[in-house]
Amino acid sequence: MSEQTGGTRAVQAGTPRPPRAEMVRDIYLAGISGQRPKLSTDLTTLEEAARAVLEPHAHAYIAGDAGTGTTGHVNREAFERWRLLPRMWKGVSERDMSVTLFGQRLDAPVLLAPVAAQTVAHPEGELASVRAAAEVGLPFVLSSFSSHSMEDVAKAAGSEPRWYQLYWPNDPEVAESLVRRIAPAGYAAIVVTVDNPTFGYRPCDMDTAYIPFVHGQGIANFTSDPAFQARLPEGGGTMAAVGQWAQISSNPTLTWDDLPRLRSWTDLPILIKGVQHPDDARKALASGADGVVVSNHGGRQLDGGVAALDALPAVRAALGPDVPVLMDSGVRTGTDVVKALALGADAILFGRPYLYGLALDGQAGVEHVLRCLLADLDLAMTLTGSRTIADITRDLVVPSGPLT
Repeated sequence: MSEQTGGTRAVQAGTPRPPRAEMVRDIYLAGISGQRPKLSTDLTTLEEAARAVLEPHAHAYIAGDAGTGTTGHVNREAFERWRLLPRMWKGVSERDMSVTLFGQRLDAPVLLAPVAAQTVAHPEGELASVRAAAEVGLPFVLSSFSSHSMEDVAKAAGSEPRWYQLYWPNDPEVAESLVRRIAPAGYAAIVVTVDNPTFGYRPCDMDTAYIPFVHGQGIANFTSDPAFQARLPEGGGTMAAVGQWAQISSNPTLTWDDLPRLRSWTDLPILIKGVQHPDDARKALASGADGVVVSNHGGRQLDGGVAALDALPAVRAALGPDVPVLMDSGVRTGTDVVKALALGADAILFGRPYLYGLALDGQAGVEHVLRCLLADLDLAMTLTGSRTIADITRDLVVPSGPLT
């Protein structure tokens, strides 16, 4: 994690939220009268719990990885290779988890990652997730491939911060039309995913012969778009929309030379998501991006890839301390968040566990997952001697093994 410099890492003045760790106290107090949490507070167990309530094809789509699952496994192994080295007596009775990104104060260095077609997990899909994010005070990043339109999700979010994740379609008019809807709907940044020029090889989906988009789920931003609608035959129905979406949804022709075109369509900050090589990070900035997200798509795209956490330090070093660098892929706990921040991230995107919460208990399930993560992070800050996010520096983590 870089030192606190410029506008990226600064913690804005203001009254912080109550300590997130109060959730733990409240659970113990409720236990006096025999109450127990409805869902486990161990977020690593929720996938198996969700498997019991989801249709097999839905679980496979949400939980599955590319190929043999190697990239997904190494994402978790990378976190295990680092250990926290706490500092004592630092006066941490009050903690401030807030950060500022692109001039916007966030209550914590955590955003809900873009996850497509969330009605696969629960009928309300993204509407339940964004309401939960707003209730807890975390920004929501909406996928281009969402089951509800960006405008409907914005209404559910209210005044809470939200970003939009863009899969750049190969139809220029539809691409521009989508982008020009983002700012009027109140989204504060655009996250362009570049590690998905085509779907990865996912046996988990192929073995069930299921992907939500061909069933009309996850294409609401397209079916609500006027440029996309203009491509459809009159009275074509759902299958015509699905067919048109399938023709334009991927765009393997894109190069860094295309990024200035996106910049001409919007004044919003642009982050490039899916960067793993430091040279790509440099190219992103040189082409007009404002920041990057170090990510391997949670292991869902390229089997045998490097762990996102392993790629993070070199990307941070390539871009210096002042460029916003976020990270996702493999984050499951509050201590994972601390490790990612210590190794160079300004914030993290948190994905699959909140989908498991959504499947298990709708909006309340997502809220539970997010409150658990933030309580764990709050306690980890206390126990490592970190009063603010800026205190989480590289010397708080050491490689696994004996200290030398």
